[in-house]
Amino acid sequence: METVERDVMDFDVVIVGAGPSGLSAACRLMQQANEAEQELTVCVVEKGSEVGAHILSGAVFEPRALTELFPDWKERGAPLNTPAIRDDVVLLKDAEKAQKVPNALVPKSMHNTGGDQQRYVISAGNLCRWLAEQAEALGVEIFPGFAAQDVIIEDNAVRGILIGDMGVAADGTPKDGYMPGMELRAKYTLFAEGSRGHIGKRLIKDFSLDEGRDPQHYGIGLKELWDVPAEQHEPGLVVHGSGWPLDNHPRWVVFVPCGKSAGSGRPDYGSWLPKPMALTV
Repeated sequence: METVERDVMDFDVVIVGAGPSGLSAACRLMQQANEAEQELTVCVVEKGSEVGAHILSGAVFEPRALTELFPDWKERGAPLNTPAIRDDVVLLKDAEKAQKVPNALVPKSMHNTGGDQQRYVISAGNLCRWLAEQAEALGVEIFPGFAAQDVIIEDNAVRGILIGDMGVAADGTPKDGYMPGMELRAKYTLFAEGSRGHIGKRLIKDFSLDEGRDPQHYGIGLKELWDVPAEQHEPGLVVHGSGWPLDNHPRWVVFVPCGKSAGSGRPDYGSWLPKPMALTV
């Protein structure tokens, strides 16, 4: 097999995925390094053309963890601008009819108001863009548009990742502008690519991470972005729907209006969920 020569970049930490978890990890690592007055190189790779490009969700967000990470997030301009003020739970009967469930019958986990924490209706994509700004200000290098193709494993240990090759035809053959992807090597590699990331699946298999453990459980997530007429838009309203057009099994879809665009929904969730945040995609 022909050996491909690749450029190599070395970091202390490489993080795969510029979602909320990957960016938060990058920020916290740099905060701790700065507090200890130690030099640390942290790189985040993101397959989207820009940070937030693949984060379509509207979300109901409780800022407890954000406050721990950035206690002054309000002063920093975090995009938490719309407090959640009301929840409506409706049973959808058909394309035109629905019945609202009285609040007294709605499980506590589906209420997004009250309690000791104000919740906000947000765009998860905008939150990630803001987190990326904070990370870069702390010294993190972010590479959007670069997908992690594979993991580098040497001596039974993870040594970094391979970035996907550029200029490859649909059949896998190199085109005129072919450029092999770089090796990003690190002392520590964090994988924040989601619950079914292709590298995560390889790591689970190669290192038997699922041996003796319960299998992971997944629900099918559907996301849509809607333009809502201004006269029909109520800032801070969160609508939970169940019923039509799904079958008779208990499932929930959550509509999270966010600004003029409405948010997202995911079926296969019920009132057993412990936190309202889990009800949104």
